[in-house]
Amino acid sequence: METVIRKKLALRIRELRKKKSWTQEKLSEIAEVDYKHIQLLESKTPPYPRLDTLEKLAKAFEISISELLKF
Repeated sequence: METVIRKKLALRIRELRKKKSWTQEKLSEIAEVDYKHIQLLESKTPPYPRLDTLEKLAKAFEISISELLKF
């Protein structure tokens, strides 16, 4: 079950990033999250995201964390 949630989050991050026409590099700059970590978060086997990372991503996308987690 946990893996399914992490994969859904990976797809959601990719969806939001592409909606803004951002590269992974651009998202990493705006969110102030390491580029390699963005790559991992969008991978087929994403790690468990930390709350502070979710906050940074939500802020970058100009949405709430709850909106980020709508999948």
